[in-house]
Amino acid sequence: MGTKYIILSPVYNEEEFIEKTINSVVSQTNRPVEWIIINDGSTDQTKNIIEKYVSKIQWIKLVNRSTIGYRPGHGVVDAFYDGLSKIKSTDWEFIVKLDGDVSFNEIYFEEIFKKFAENARLGIASGKTYYPSKNGLILEDCPDYHARGPSKIYKRECFEQIGGLKSTLGWDTIDELQAQMHGWETRSYKELIIVHHRRMASRGGISKGNYRVGYTAYKLGYHPLYMIMRSIYRMIDRPFIVGGLVLFYGYLKAALKREKYVVDKETVNYLRHRQLKSLFNLGKFIRNK
Repeated sequence: MGTKYIILSPVYNEEEFIEKTINSVVSQTNRPVEWIIINDGSTDQTKNIIEKYVSKIQWIKLVNRSTIGYRPGHGVVDAFYDGLSKIKSTDWEFIVKLDGDVSFNEIYFEEIFKKFAENARLGIASGKTYYPSKNGLILEDCPDYHARGPSKIYKRECFEQIGGLKSTLGWDTIDELQAQMHGWETRSYKELIIVHHRRMASRGGISKGNYRVGYTAYKLGYHPLYMIMRSIYRMIDRPFIVGGLVLFYGYLKAALKREKYVVDKETVNYLRHRQLKSLFNLGKFIRNK
């Protein structure tokens, strides 16, 4: 018998992609013991598409939340926990937060659970996300220590030790910071490909997404120097220049409003120390080239 895991998928208006996600999970060599898909107030055909599969596959269940809809941050986590409350299995080893706009090959979960088996301190992991283009798949760049939000896999012990997910903007950074502070490792693996059919932070438009990311970064306590460098780096990606400017504008807007951090001082200090260390290592690399 394979690794015991459960999947929770909060979805909203995913009629274009949800069938790709369902077919990817159904074709896995290591299938979940339960999969709860939480329809968070969709106004399109998402619910009807899911129901076709629920009627045929016993381990897929649908939870409908009425008039809720897309809400960045806390909405996703609230829907996640609504689904978790419906899980009947008690002996699962891993819990997966999976979006409804991704697809992957049939050995994705089998391969990623091998990573956990090889490293006892691996607490949160994912593959890397790639978005499709006319030139093929393009990597959505992120540090190796960051597990991607569209497919986050938590070892049960780690999930319980960090107190689960926080219902706030930046939840998918807070979970990793808390895990690292408890001695867990977090990783994303380039060789494990997740096709992300909707680009990261693109719901509502790329510019709005960049603004949202910048605003959230301030509330997480990102160091200003790190944020400047991140914004400059973002300028070389589409939409060129504008993306980085909007990203930093979101950060600056939150700073001018004196938004409160969504994490405690210890977590902010840990995050900033790690960010400054990465900038130092980058500077040292550039000098030695």
